[in-house]
Amino acid sequence: MASDGPTGNLLRVVPEQPVGGDDPIAAVLAAYTRDIVTAVDNTLAEFLTAEVDTLAAIDPAMGGFAATARDCVLSGGKRVRPTFAYWGWRGAVGADTPVTPVLPALATLELLHTFALVHDDVMDASATRRGRPTAHVAVATQHAASGRNGDSGRFGEAVAVLIGDLCMVWADQLLARADLPANRLFQVRRGYDRMRVETVAGQYLDILGETEPQSWSVDRALRVARYKTASYTVQRPLLFGASLADVGGDSPLATAYTRYGLAVGEAFQLCDDLLGVFGDPTTTGKPAGDDLRTGKPTALLVLARELATPTQLRALDDAGRRADGPEIARLAEVVVDTGAVRRIERMIDERVEDALAALDAVAVDETARTALVGLATAATHRRA
Repeated sequence: MASDGPTGNLLRVVPEQPVGGDDPIAAVLAAYTRDIVTAVDNTLAEFLTAEVDTLAAIDPAMGGFAATARDCVLSGGKRVRPTFAYWGWRGAVGADTPVTPVLPALATLELLHTFALVHDDVMDASATRRGRPTAHVAVATQHAASGRNGDSGRFGEAVAVLIGDLCMVWADQLLARADLPANRLFQVRRGYDRMRVETVAGQYLDILGETEPQSWSVDRALRVARYKTASYTVQRPLLFGASLADVGGDSPLATAYTRYGLAVGEAFQLCDDLLGVFGDPTTTGKPAGDDLRTGKPTALLVLARELATPTQLRALDDAGRRADGPEIARLAEVVVDTGAVRRIERMIDERVEDALAALDAVAVDETARTALVGLATAATHRRA
């Protein structure tokens, strides 16, 4: 595969033959997504090393705090958002345009994602993320081990909020490093700001739902998915990529990306709903059954309540944070028995079909089209 190094003219040539007998979509994803992820990671590492060093020079404790934030960014993750943004950009510019000028912008989305994850973990009181202690738990453990004054849990949560805030500021700084004309960067920034607003507003709806789960509807759960997940996971990153290529918001390509992004983003969240109940912790990096324990009104669990018999509904109503493994497994079986899982799986398939139809309706670089077809399937039929 042609490449000019980790930040060079990446992803220019489609492999002539599928690798290892895989289908062409799998070959494109294996050959191309790996390289853009590596380039984004290298960009993040270089930027964050300098930022940590700057704060460490002021005070060692500030350096340690910044290093914790850096580790949250670099300690795993699939880089889904930069990948969708890359293909949104590549779909507009074609195969030969160097990616180096826009790499800082693509990497920006991973800093935004870390901001959202760290804050989300505090709000959900999550203990693990990507198989490791969440930021607030790790900081609280360090606080307790050092014998400092004050409540360790409260300290951990406060520091995690600051870690998320720092990642948001870093995202702004990194976006400004994109090598683009000032007027184009201004237009990119408009879409980026809209994405951030929608993410925060969607998160509010998410935590609001936990306070009144029995009054939540499937439509409202999908609205949460649309703004909390679809917007900043697929739709807005694709449009962000298009804006990096100077594609206007009223263009046919932007219209197709909007339709594709909403459909795949909702399907992505519906898949997350399934993983929240049935996911393997060794793969997802999070405890199984968290949504059942918290009563989070995901589309899956709201639908299960709507389809449940009176006996099944009583069992679901009795779910709580103290439910143990066997009880969570029993409740998961109840969800299956209501027929909600089959319905959610159909909803995922329908959305993927709509996304692919959106791509068929517009002129887009063929390599990008192939990758986006593969990503639609990979993002919505996953185990983590």
